[in-house]
Amino acid sequence: MANNLYITATESRSGKSAITLGVMQMLLRDIRRVGFFRPIISDDTDRKDHDIDLVLSQFYLGLQYHETYALTMRQAKELVNAGQHSLLIEKVMNKYKELESKCDFILLEGTDFEGTSPAFEFDINADIAANLGSPLLMISNACQKTEHEIISSTKLAVESIADKAVDIVGVVVNRTDVADRNALRVALKKTLNKPDLLLYIIPEVAILGKPTMADVMKWVGAEVLYGKDGLGAQVDDIVVAAMQIENFLNYIEQGSLVVSPGDRSDVIVTSLASRQSSSFPDIAGILLTGGISPGKSVARLIDGWTGVPLPVLLGKEATFQTARRLYNMYGKIEPGDQKKIASALGVFEESVDTDELRQRLNTRKSTKVTPQMFEYSLIEKAKKHRQHIVLPEGNDERILRAADILLRRGVVDLTVLGDPRAISSMTSQMGLNLSGVNIVDPAKSPDFAEYVETFFELRKKKGVSKEVARDTMVDPTYFGTMMVFKNQADGMVSGAINTTAHTIRPAFQIIKTKPGASIVSSVFLMCLKDRVLVFGDCAVNPNPTAQQLAEIAISSAETARIFGVEPRIAMLSYSTGDSGAGGDVDVVIEATRIAREKVPGLLLEGPLQYDAAIDPDVGAKKLPGSQVAGRATVFIFPDLNTGNNTYKAVQRAANAVAIGPVLQGLNKPVNDLSRGCTV
Repeated sequence: MANNLYITATESRSGKSAITLGVMQMLLRDIRRVGFFRPIISDDTDRKDHDIDLVLSQFYLGLQYHETYALTMRQAKELVNAGQHSLLIEKVMNKYKELESKCDFILLEGTDFEGTSPAFEFDINADIAANLGSPLLMISNACQKTEHEIISSTKLAVESIADKAVDIVGVVVNRTDVADRNALRVALKKTLNKPDLLLYIIPEVAILGKPTMADVMKWVGAEVLYGKDGLGAQVDDIVVAAMQIENFLNYIEQGSLVVSPGDRSDVIVTSLASRQSSSFPDIAGILLTGGISPGKSVARLIDGWTGVPLPVLLGKEATFQTARRLYNMYGKIEPGDQKKIASALGVFEESVDTDELRQRLNTRKSTKVTPQMFEYSLIEKAKKHRQHIVLPEGNDERILRAADILLRRGVVDLTVLGDPRAISSMTSQMGLNLSGVNIVDPAKSPDFAEYVETFFELRKKKGVSKEVARDTMVDPTYFGTMMVFKNQADGMVSGAINTTAHTIRPAFQIIKTKPGASIVSSVFLMCLKDRVLVFGDCAVNPNPTAQQLAEIAISSAETARIFGVEPRIAMLSYSTGDSGAGGDVDVVIEATRIAREKVPGLLLEGPLQYDAAIDPDVGAKKLPGSQVAGRATVFIFPDLNTGNNTYKAVQRAANAVAIGPVLQGLNKPVNDLSRGCTV
């Protein structure tokens, strides 16, 4: 049974880090403890290895940097040149075994092929994979290659690897730019003539290979003078401003990097002004050369320009040397660059049959659920059952950034409510791409009059006039709720700006509760280090009755089951079993009785103290023989005061991720957010 996988490229700039991200995400869906290991890293000891830093920052693996590699390339070559090849393998294996003891599966990544010895790197990657008994996933670089060149180079690499007695599980042909990828796949299958070999074709994605302004800054060692928030802007081409302004403007394109001596005040001012003009494409930024900062008057002008619309960098070298250096620049997926990471994950998921790859690896599955596994299972479910979600808070930056990520991952279809011009301006400044989002101004929507009429009919018995209905429907939360009611959206998510009351009130008035539900309640999905718990109700009902508490427990059990958490329900109180008495305890006892009566066979226990519910040792002492005590997964709090404070305490003290509140009991899905929510 395989417990590792070795990813190796055949040459430099193959997009290996993007494939590594995709495979790591795939593994974390099923495996609790996944390790990451690079046997040999580059020689730059002043900085962390790029791919190790990327993986450790993107995925919580619980590993220290020094655990994730064995040798530098210089050290590896010295050992081989000294005739100590076996010692090199021994050092790699020893370091690997130290990591293996902590993990259920290890993803290994080979060398970068950026040195002068590609043959050495090819051989050493194959040798390490063979000695570790690791199946190998090979990446073939198709960038700027014809179909014939892709087939030829891939065939040569596969045959060369096969000669080294390595088990090749599959080949990823990455960065392809051919007219018919399916035809290429058929031709490759025929040429390779290996029926059991997995083969995936991934297209070139411009955003992954092209640099950002942050990459430019690092590449030339520049400092940021203005516009630090815009360093994520993608650079599509380079324009050296050596002409008069009239001619220079004809050469700028979308995403241009303008390179100019720092004393060309006319170029600086014109370039900044071009970003404010709808008649010219948006340039990515300006790089000033020669170590010359803008003159005092120009600096004063820029300093008084509210919100400089693009980054301005200052480099030390002269214009010609800078241009030569930029010619060899290429983009990387930097840690924390969620735009590129989301794009990489999206194209990987679209192009690679992860179910097929997982089955081939035949990995062990853990019974525990980590936050990473939970998150990826949500993404996977959402993509398989793609829904249309309306986000009414289009003026919130977090909502727009989340929309950008969700689109890149291909998770949902989205409608964002707000002023299209204002949203377009915000997305431009933040460097987001919401071209696939339906942006709607409620008051200008063609459905507005119909929505007003519907709301009037629903609420006229409550004294709502047509004028009030019209004023109400301008509110994005009411408009979004009506979209869900009218089946023009499958669900709504709000609350980043609005209060819980403002999010839920329109749902009460328009959507109402589902048959058999007397109340709307909520749960938080609490993602701890090695498990996911369900806390309810922590957001809606201040002092539920015994009947309501029972209903909350039953609804929460069903919500837990939907999200893949086996419900074992603890009805919480300040006493366990019959150890205490009082009105508050009596409510929990009665709620437990009602819930058991309504749903026989439900694994439910109450009253329970929190420690008896979560700690096996305490549970065994306080309530021996219980199927829930010490093993609870769903925690029902007796009131809002207790529940809200407890979830926040656990969130902060245990560094847990709290997803929610997830609303339950409505006819159709409307969901609330905490106003402190992250993207």
